[in-house]
Amino acid sequence: MDVAVDGADLARLYQERTPGSAPAYQRVKDLVTEQITSGRWREGDALPSESQFVESLGLSRMTVNRALRELSTQGLLRRVMGVGTFVASRKGSSALVEVHNIADEIRSRGHRHHARVLSLAEEEAGAEISARFGLGARRTVFRSRVVHYEDDVAVQLEDRYVNPDFAPGYLEQDFTRRTPFTFLSEVAPLGRGEHIVEAVLPSAEECAILDVAPSQPCLLIHRRTWSGGALISIARLLHPGSRYRLEGAFDTH
Repeated sequence: MDVAVDGADLARLYQERTPGSAPAYQRVKDLVTEQITSGRWREGDALPSESQFVESLGLSRMTVNRALRELSTQGLLRRVMGVGTFVASRKGSSALVEVHNIADEIRSRGHRHHARVLSLAEEEAGAEISARFGLGARRTVFRSRVVHYEDDVAVQLEDRYVNPDFAPGYLEQDFTRRTPFTFLSEVAPLGRGEHIVEAVLPSAEECAILDVAPSQPCLLIHRRTWSGGALISIARLLHPGSRYRLEGAFDTH
């Protein structure tokens, strides 16, 4: 059985990656995901065995098993007992994007959510933000920048502008204990949401915050939410492409 990469190449690919602070299992996941999304490892290609991963990378079998198991659960790999691990078929799909609390999403997967607040302040609204909120000249808005973690891995950089007329207590909140989404849902219940999704490369600052390589594609979601017909929040949600996916379902009946 031909494999997508031999042990020497696997070790080289792993060593070329910037170590960063991500756990070893996540670095293995990122490595494998990048090889698949770049097209270097193709549908049906066989991966090295767990033993080869362990020997080539100098990691524990538990670490390698967790990485491959989670990639299989995410649909990127297909594991066949007694045969091996293969790159799964890439099936096209249409994503139905709903507005969810990221903390709830993470906990629903059985993982731990925690957050780090980079900034939380009142600032003068630029022309674009003022126009989108329908604010007058020289008005201020609230802005928060929060990093969300799944276990100890950064999965989202949230950059959010909030209309102060509808969330006057925003700056007094502790967003390490509950998310901006949770607070806004309480003071201005969601009436309507809008998403625009695109693939982007992270800036140098975003690479440092999310612990990703400059070449790693990220998924960027532009989100706007309304309550009672008024625009409440404008958010820019940046996700490392190897750590996040959108999924949904629809019924034609």
